[in-house]
Amino acid sequence: MKTMEIQQLEHVATAVRRDIVRMVNAVNSGHPGGSLGCTDFMVALYFEVMNLKTDDGGQVVFDMDARDEDVFFLSNGHISPLFYSVLARRGYFPISELSTFRKLDSRLQGHPTTAEHLPGVRIASGSLGQGLSVACGAALAKKLNGDPNHVYVLMGDGEQQEGQVWEGAMFAPHHKLGNLTAVIDLNGQQIDGPTSLVMNNRDLGAKYEAFGWHVEHMEGNNMAEVVTKLKESRQDPDVPTLILMHTEMGYGVDYMMGSHKWHGVAPNAEQLVTALNQLPLTAGMSDY
Repeated sequence: MKTMEIQQLEHVATAVRRDIVRMVNAVNSGHPGGSLGCTDFMVALYFEVMNLKTDDGGQVVFDMDARDEDVFFLSNGHISPLFYSVLARRGYFPISELSTFRKLDSRLQGHPTTAEHLPGVRIASGSLGQGLSVACGAALAKKLNGDPNHVYVLMGDGEQQEGQVWEGAMFAPHHKLGNLTAVIDLNGQQIDGPTSLVMNNRDLGAKYEAFGWHVEHMEGNNMAEVVTKLKESRQDPDVPTLILMHTEMGYGVDYMMGSHKWHGVAPNAEQLVTALNQLPLTAGMSDY
């Protein structure tokens, strides 16, 4: 990619980070830490990497089947502010709808649900540990249907403490799901504290390799590296890829960075102003 293209993605990421802190502040509820940390990944995925279905005018077209296009599943559904912002800015629904986040009768609930019929959401998530299994099923279906497109799933590192994750980890290499890329947000934090103290995952890369995955590392807050690594993960038709994505929880807002305390706490009015001052809008971008 050209430098200007990476810069444009970074501009979108800044606008998304502003959305995140404003959304959670408005209702004094939500999960800003992981959302901010994973922003570069999700912006790269939706604005550069994934093959999405569009109409003649370039507008994304959504259907639940996701045939003939790439598909993404969010397993750690608590980072919904990020997911909603990226979907809105990519054109799945009006950006103005972000102002309804977590409000009564909103389609933008605290955890994404299919019952709300929100374009872009294909599974209910937030009950941790389920996303990899769903992604395996979708990847297998694409292989059986002769669909050459790819499946992506994002999980948290605390989520690796769920047993169901390891059933999916065993399933994917056995069925040669090379059309599957799983990404773990390796920020070392979960709601109760550092993952190393709550339930130490130890060497996740070695574990996935033992199951038969191809394992890569990437700096999740480096846009150029994220784009490159995600594109490279599509190359082996028979071996699924696991990317250990090293991120900083709360990235972009200095007082949130690196602390599990901002996993599920919203900034107050004064803290919001501080955050927005650290995330200045760039030319061509605007708030919702």
